[in-house]
Amino acid sequence: MASTTFTSPGAKVRPGEYIDHVLSQVKAKNPAEPEYHQAVQEVLDSLRLVLQKHPEYQSARILERMVEPERVIMFRVPWFDDHGDVQVNRGYRIEMNSAIGPYKGGLRFHPSVNLGILKFLAFEQVFKNSLTTLMMGGGKGGSDFDPKGKSDNEVMRFCQSFMTELFRHIGPDTDVPAGDIGVGGREVGFLFGQYKRLKNEFTGVLTGKGLNWGGSLIRPEATGYGCVYFAAEMLKTRGDSLEGKTCLVSGSGNVSQYTAEKLLDLGAKPVTLSDSSGMIFDPDGIDREKLAWVKDLKNMRRGRIREYAEHFRKADFAPADAAQDHNPLWGIKADCAFPSATQNEINAKDAGNLIKNGVKVVAEGANMPSTAEATQLFLDAGILYGPAKAANAGGVATSGLEMAQNSMRLSWTREEVDKRLHSIMSSIHKTCFETAEIYGTPGNLVNGANIGGFLKVANAMLDQGLV
Repeated sequence: MASTTFTSPGAKVRPGEYIDHVLSQVKAKNPAEPEYHQAVQEVLDSLRLVLQKHPEYQSARILERMVEPERVIMFRVPWFDDHGDVQVNRGYRIEMNSAIGPYKGGLRFHPSVNLGILKFLAFEQVFKNSLTTLMMGGGKGGSDFDPKGKSDNEVMRFCQSFMTELFRHIGPDTDVPAGDIGVGGREVGFLFGQYKRLKNEFTGVLTGKGLNWGGSLIRPEATGYGCVYFAAEMLKTRGDSLEGKTCLVSGSGNVSQYTAEKLLDLGAKPVTLSDSSGMIFDPDGIDREKLAWVKDLKNMRRGRIREYAEHFRKADFAPADAAQDHNPLWGIKADCAFPSATQNEINAKDAGNLIKNGVKVVAEGANMPSTAEATQLFLDAGILYGPAKAANAGGVATSGLEMAQNSMRLSWTREEVDKRLHSIMSSIHKTCFETAEIYGTPGNLVNGANIGGFLKVANAMLDQGLV
């Protein structure tokens, strides 16, 4: 439909046509950003159910305002490597929406980072943060810098250069970044140190900090633990539990490690892990001893997952093959799947394999790990499907708890933080489950999460006027 149809807020345009128009505008204004297009389309498709009941959102152009970042910051990051040579990377911060609190979202350091991926992540973060019940807006940032294979000194020099620009755009009441892929405790420490040096103040400007200088217990574990708590809540609706379930987990970083740990706590058996080199399958299960070995391999020695199969002889290793049209990890027979590696790691063929092999639950630990086609297959099959913006919200929820502790200059116990995290994940599931029913799609937690997250932000935007 021609854009002239939408020149007046009072124009009589059907909600479906309005949403199609917004989607076409997003694609026209943001070319060559497929991940961002995918994230926006998924949310707006759910909102077709909302605009029929709430025409005020259309009149106020809430959708156009939500898909446009409040601020996009892009800058160069020059640094010296260990040979004394100058290297230059690109840095970003997307400050997407601050209607319900300061911008909150991670920093990602990975060669794949570009504007489109960060906009998709920032957009998702808005709704994820809304679902947590905490006062946090949505943002995301990072760089195409690859910390893999770099010395500690190289990582420090990069982080200091990155923060030398970023510090002027963030603050405890403005924008509070955290870690993401490629940004762990080491990187957060270097970033925080440079911020403190430049601003001459000690504030909770970053989350994921060390425990002895403002961090929170359970923060490293939170995304993985929260995802498992969410899966348990989904199973509870069918009178079931994770006890005795065989589980597929992808990835082998922070989220994957603590997903496996909490699965063991609840009596389940994780049997897979992966990284860019390939995947391992251990039919005997990845028990606590093996998991401790993986944590040492990935966190301390920074090794590759293939070494697991060399050390534990009963495990099989399959190398990554970009030419394959499916991931063999998702072809293993199991009860539950926890995609915890990266976006779009499950395609339609993978989803078909999971369904064929009897998977009852898919809980997303990574951000948007299922393609749109895969998501639709899960929904059509009627399995318990927890979308990322709900299932992996435990990390940012505990970041919010870290911010609260920093504001009060207090540290809660491990038990207190874990109890609050469990309560938040239960609340998120309840919101998604009940919202899906209210809007006529019972059991569809994609709609429940998208609509539940949207309503809180949209109403705050209406309250605050045209800003």
